[in-house]
Amino acid sequence: MTDKPTRPPMPRTVWALGFTSLLMDVSSEMIHGLLPIFLVVTLGASASILGLLEGIAEATAQIVKVFSGWLSDRLGKRKRLAVIGYALAAFTKPLFPLANSIVLVFFARFADRIGKGIRGAPRDALVADVTPPEIRGAAYGLRQSLDTVGAAIGPVLAIGLMFAFANDIRSVLWFAVIPAFLAVIVLLVGVKEPPRDPNPAARLPIRRADFAALGPAYRRVVILGAAFTLARFSEAFLVVRANAEGLPLMWTPAVIALLSLVFAVAAYPTGLVQDRAGPRGLLIAGLFVLVAADLALAAGGLPMVLAGIALWGLHMGLTQGVIAALVAETAPGDLRGTAFGVFNLVTGMITLVASVLAGLLWDSIGPAATFLGGAVWAIVAVVMIPSARGKGLNVDHSVTM
Repeated sequence: MTDKPTRPPMPRTVWALGFTSLLMDVSSEMIHGLLPIFLVVTLGASASILGLLEGIAEATAQIVKVFSGWLSDRLGKRKRLAVIGYALAAFTKPLFPLANSIVLVFFARFADRIGKGIRGAPRDALVADVTPPEIRGAAYGLRQSLDTVGAAIGPVLAIGLMFAFANDIRSVLWFAVIPAFLAVIVLLVGVKEPPRDPNPAARLPIRRADFAALGPAYRRVVILGAAFTLARFSEAFLVVRANAEGLPLMWTPAVIALLSLVFAVAAYPTGLVQDRAGPRGLLIAGLFVLVAADLALAAGGLPMVLAGIALWGLHMGLTQGVIAALVAETAPGDLRGTAFGVFNLVTGMITLVASVLAGLLWDSIGPAATFLGGAVWAIVAVVMIPSARGKGLNVDHSVTM
């Protein structure tokens, strides 16, 4: 008789990175669950301004990841960059309650997203560095689940604090500072980076030759990620939509809580399924779930909007960890940070386009047009998914990219 192969245990560093993400997301989502309403209702921003602000902020985070990923490859020190990124985000949190204009909110959001950009690619590459290939999907799913648990806890805390402080948004925003600094402490104490030699040959990934060297399988993942991003604009529009359909001000953070809770529940099991069955079915299912979410949000009425928000979270759980694992899987080991950086550069630019278009549709035609437009793009993205076998990404050349 032969013993069955033992599944490797999840590395401690993955857990520590997950809890670091959890705490930072508690802080960030306490803010972001209230920020769209603060901008639109209190400061008088239009949907177009909201889309522009959110698009620039998120695109900034993604674009900065290009350089942090390359630098982590070059220096061989991923943890150091992650600490800098998380610390910068922590120190920008007090700017939100101090802001008294759209410009100051924009500056705070912009600085916070720079911190996110610095930490994102090195952190994701570090997960791959410490995880055996046979559990890599589960590792990304676990980190994503812990991240989204924090994203669910943050809005719940915001709701309780809004009740305690009689809808005083600024007082609630001050409490978001605490978990942000706790995240930095967990990262410093809990994460151990494996020894890794610097890679002085790593060059800025904005060069065409570097992008070509990453290989055709990786480039297909980038195209696929761009298609997904265009179909999914800023979640700030979900918050504003729910409030417009009758959700009281105090309860608006529940939008992010509901979305994040569904996301968290789905992410880790999705990673396990990916390790066993491959990514294709999960990605297709995720896009059809996004279409259903958009249709519910377009229909209007608070019950339908809440159902659409839950489906949006399910879409995220079915797709985000899967795509991250595909990036890691199709990139050379010594260029993983660069690969995540290039991926985030492309999707960052698409994030800006998607959010600006969403705001323009909202202002010029109406909220329903924003979500119907998203549904159309999701359907288009379905045909861009190449076939996949096992854990690899193999292209069916009958599919036109």
